[in-house]
Amino acid sequence: MIARFAMLPVAGALLAGAALAQTTEKLAPYYPTPDKIVEQMLKLGELKPGEKMFDLGSGDGRIVILAAKEFRADSTGVEFDDDLWKQSSNRIRKLGLTERARIIHGDLMKQDYSSADLVTVYLLPGSTDKVRPLLEGQLKKGARVVAHDFEFADWKPETTKYIEDDGQGRSHTLYLYRR
Repeated sequence: MIARFAMLPVAGALLAGAALAQTTEKLAPYYPTPDKIVEQMLKLGELKPGEKMFDLGSGDGRIVILAAKEFRADSTGVEFDDDLWKQSSNRIRKLGLTERARIIHGDLMKQDYSSADLVTVYLLPGSTDKVRPLLEGQLKKGARVVAHDFEFADWKPETTKYIEDDGQGRSHTLYLYRR
């Protein structure tokens, strides 16, 4: 009888973990942003050395890496997918950027963005609707948000930049918001 009761906390923890995994929702498909667009996003967001930048749904880490490497920012990505998290974290290590770049393996809806100077996002419209209240509640005055291709409802962009060709024949629209 004692052995069965001793297993209850373990079983409870496993069930709670499974329930948590089921409540975490993927907010966008993985689609790598072309390098030309990554650079334009960070330039539009006026990223400066030492500023704190977050990329929500960081995929393979290309925005985080460029922000740390070329803009010398303190950059953090948030990625839910195990393989993408491992891939981007390994690339950051191999490039020697661990002092300025990192990827959080987790749900972007459960992070603290209050220190952010710049947030970059490539999320579908329904997902931006879910993220908007979180950012409104956490971002400090003056923080910037650059959205790629999809606007935030009820936010008026300070600047909209249309890029006709990303080098691969596709057009993109970037939106800069300032809190």
